[in-house]
Amino acid sequence: MPATARPKNDVIQIRASAETKALFNRAAALRGQKLSEFMLESARHQAEETILDQRLFRLDEDAFGRLIDLLDNPPPPSPEAVARFRRKAPWEA
Repeated sequence: MPATARPKNDVIQIRASAETKALFNRAAALRGQKLSEFMLESARHQAEETILDQRLFRLDEDAFGRLIDLLDNPPPPSPEAVARFRRKAPWEA
């Protein structure tokens, strides 16, 4: 059963500053979502990413050697990447 079709029986409560709540409300409105939908979707996405970051992966000796070589000798950043890193985030402008 997809997560959206499952009954929602549990309650999660959080406290936030008025400023943080306003930020969340603005983001939810931009997505056309209710605040609770936005919060739940965002938290779920972050939880999944956190869990995926903890996964173990195995490499054979050749692949491991190539990985170590890339880590020790990374290619230079492209001009596009350099430009992106120098840009201010939209919320900082």
